[in-house]
Amino acid sequence: MRLLGAELCSRGFDVVTTFEPGDTPLGKRLREAFLETEEIVSPTAELLLFAADRAQHVDHLIRPALSEGKIVISDRYADATRAYQGAGRGFSEETIEEVIRIATSGLKPDLTLFFELSIEESLSRAGSRESNNRMDIEKHDFYERVRAKYHELIAGEPKRFTVIDAARPIEDISRDAAKAVLSLVSK
Repeated sequence: MRLLGAELCSRGFDVVTTFEPGDTPLGKRLREAFLETEEIVSPTAELLLFAADRAQHVDHLIRPALSEGKIVISDRYADATRAYQGAGRGFSEETIEEVIRIATSGLKPDLTLFFELSIEESLSRAGSRESNNRMDIEKHDFYERVRAKYHELIAGEPKRFTVIDAARPIEDISRDAAKAVLSLVSK
């Protein structure tokens, strides 16, 4: 994300890079409360905490940036809820879509980059980070459901998604991400 943002800025675009959950003051507190707790969190609380973070993120960061003509690059958005809480936790599609609709007021991304990586490699990378959170310690079958949902979403909206092989060097990944975004914003 940092490399993509820097590339776009070097080409004269006004860019905001952000992430979910936690890139607003309220979101940071929600992230800490949810991801860093040792308490067992109910799936419903998880869904609603992520929705609260997203609503704050959309209203106080994303929409204002878009209204100023900026390009917004967000690490995660509504598809993460479809995959993690929908497929991963087993909420119905109707529930997930209603929560997303409320949290985003219908704001949808123009482009979604999906960084393709095997579950094994993804877990290995997560395990090598200095700090892990609750979502990093799920079982393999959870991630299989999440991955399958992402692939379903990609198949359902192939024009919105660009799939990037994330097992390659970061320079190659960054180049492909920039190419995908530039093809959209340079039109």
